[in-house]
Amino acid sequence: MLAVSRKLRLSFFEVRGLQCIRERPIVHVTEIRLRVTQALVLVAGLTLNAQTLAQGDPLPSWNDGKAKQSIVAFVKNVTSKGSPGFVPPAERIATFDNDGTLWAEQPMYFQLAFALDRVKALAPKHAEWKDKEPFASLLKGDLKGALAGGEKAIAEIVMVTHAGMSTEEFERIVREWLGSAKHPKSGKPYTEMTYQPMVELLRYLRANDFKTYIVSGGGVEFMRPWVEKAYGIPPEQVIGSTIKTKFELRDGKPVIMRLPEIDFIDDKEGKPVAINKFIGRRPILAFGNSDGDLQMLQWTAAGGGTRFMGIVHHTDAEREWAYDRKSHIGRLDKALDEATAKGWTLVSMKTEWKRIFSFEK
Repeated sequence: MLAVSRKLRLSFFEVRGLQCIRERPIVHVTEIRLRVTQALVLVAGLTLNAQTLAQGDPLPSWNDGKAKQSIVAFVKNVTSKGSPGFVPPAERIATFDNDGTLWAEQPMYFQLAFALDRVKALAPKHAEWKDKEPFASLLKGDLKGALAGGEKAIAEIVMVTHAGMSTEEFERIVREWLGSAKHPKSGKPYTEMTYQPMVELLRYLRANDFKTYIVSGGGVEFMRPWVEKAYGIPPEQVIGSTIKTKFELRDGKPVIMRLPEIDFIDDKEGKPVAINKFIGRRPILAFGNSDGDLQMLQWTAAGGGTRFMGIVHHTDAEREWAYDRKSHIGRLDKALDEATAKGWTLVSMKTEWKRIFSFEK
């Protein structure tokens, strides 16, 4: 303000001359200050109005239904000082599942698609796979036959495709795959299969001083390379399943090597355990989409004060997929019953979302 006033005074000196200033110094300086103040107020008002218009509805991809209204009311309640539900910013923790909650998970988990492509890429170096399951079936394109071995078969696939390299090498492989792989239904890159309404929700929460975390059954090292760009969530706020790692010196360079052994599965009961271990605060908001998220939702609900438990319900067969109780991926059965019984927020894709993906017109 002082610098602006001086600049305007100097211009006035040059135009009007020193004699005028000598004759009416106080009047002119006062007038200038008043006009500058009025101009600054006007500019500030215009800027504020422009920002308000630019921001508009923070959740534009949501219909103005029960789910959106519940979210907005919850955020207002916990962020308004003097409100009975006010929560200090440091305690505004929000946790989100990833597969089926923040991005799609059909027709198979995207990380599984990554693993299958890795098997094909590594096959020339493993002639023995032609006669060894589950790899033999995978190389023939028989996914059902390959996964017939259950968890043991999946573990074998994950170990050969996710271990035996450094964490830096694995990150590079994930980035390269995401840069070229396309979803089989949409033809879009997998990172464009994120749910636009949920991306908006994450931004809305952070704008209200929430700290947002991913708590997923997916591999933490698979998610960290891309989630910050996709969701605005930094890698240190991503919790997921892990394999064991080991520090080594290779050619004098320190590296973290990925070992072919499961360390922790961040699913079901593992989710609240991981939240307690890595975050150290109980969330006041949690979102999931399947029975694998039930314990995280229960853990959130059990805290004191105002809480929000949300479930993304896949009900739109036309724009996405419709599935719940009988699905082999993202089964929603027990959690659906509990949500209904306890009044948690069920977000029906078909009725609550104007659009699902950002590429929709």
